[in-house]
Amino acid sequence: MSRHLHLNAFLMNTGHHEASWRLPESDPFAHVSLDHYLHLARIAERGTFDSLFLADGPQLWSNLAQRPAGALEPLTLLTALATATEHIGLIATASTSYNSPYNLARKFASLDIISGGRAGWNIVTTAGAEAARNFGLDAEPAHAERYARAAEFLDVALKLWDSWEDDAIVGDKAAGVWGDDTKVHPPRHRGTYFSVEGALNVPRTPQGYPLLVQAGSSADGKEFASRYAEAVFTAQQTIEDARAFYADLKSRTAAAGRDPEHIKVLPGIVPVIGATEAEARAKEQELEDHIVHRHGVANLERLLQLPADTLELDRQLPADLPPESAVEGAKSRYTLVVELARRDRLTVRQLIGRLGGGRGHLTFAGTPEQVADAIETWFTQGAADGFNIMPAVLPSGLDAFVDHVVPILRTRGLLRTEYGPRRTLRERYGLPRPANQHVQPAYV
Repeated sequence: MSRHLHLNAFLMNTGHHEASWRLPESDPFAHVSLDHYLHLARIAERGTFDSLFLADGPQLWSNLAQRPAGALEPLTLLTALATATEHIGLIATASTSYNSPYNLARKFASLDIISGGRAGWNIVTTAGAEAARNFGLDAEPAHAERYARAAEFLDVALKLWDSWEDDAIVGDKAAGVWGDDTKVHPPRHRGTYFSVEGALNVPRTPQGYPLLVQAGSSADGKEFASRYAEAVFTAQQTIEDARAFYADLKSRTAAAGRDPEHIKVLPGIVPVIGATEAEARAKEQELEDHIVHRHGVANLERLLQLPADTLELDRQLPADLPPESAVEGAKSRYTLVVELARRDRLTVRQLIGRLGGGRGHLTFAGTPEQVADAIETWFTQGAADGFNIMPAVLPSGLDAFVDHVVPILRTRGLLRTEYGPRRTLRERYGLPRPANQHVQPAYV
């Protein structure tokens, strides 16, 4: 095939299932273990994944009773992983609501240089009042305002990454000239949210700027992605919903004047793999049996913006939930969860079980062949350019995927057998290196 799957390993402490830390095999302290993440990165690189990804947020997630809470700062962790890997891309989540463009642009430029062109930025606006209160705010900014700030933030970051031309460093020892000041272009930006005067203090990087990733699926999120994103992490429960999202995003990207092939759509999938379907189902059931339901109820009430003690385990969701338009938090995830519960007529207990593995991402228990079949179907029928692989348990789930599913995908011609000559993360995703906005293209 001329078109190949893009695979990203979404790494989350002991695994994506909320009860994964309770299994005998799991290390409850893995979330702060560099060796754990080094091991996972090497497994993913053995599977010729394009990239790995770390989620993040400037607040303490959940509560300490439920699952491993807190996380190492992702850019710091990925810098360590860059020195122990050779090929795999390194994507960090960072918020546009609770950072400044200059500092964040510098950090990602540094990671791109240290890794030899393998950095990626998962751009988030950060929903939730908990994070807002950590930065002196009484409540989270409105959804539309967060995206307006994000657009200006990214425009400033692009100006900073382009503030050095590629050949600004001369290094002429004989003439005593280290660099060419005429090839440095301070942004001198004055906007609604930011004022940034000077050029970045890091040269232009191997990729020009990092791979730009986005994960929101609301209307505002899709508009933002169509303007900027080069890869989109998304959550859909059915192939019909995934195809609709895929077609809509590609259409929006074309309408924004960009090549739709320059935005890759990667739905999340939580594979639970067994030698037989029965074994896979048993593994899935073991995880579900370890869920502590009171935590799931509290999480649902927070997501759905309901008062405490509203939900009852053996009843369905209330009929009078507010529409997505009334939600200022994670709009697309709110709608996905409500639609899942309504479509399958789930009780709160059943819904918690369905969300325990992937928080709304597609969960799939089966044999390696069945997992490969599902991936191939979505990939070849207009629902995905690749997948965000989210193992329920780590490291065993990633090991199982690489050892048993990857060979099937390679045999079918869907996945590379080796990395080959392409070095940067952009090259892995089939994307061009962006031209510097201060340099006129050469015409022959």
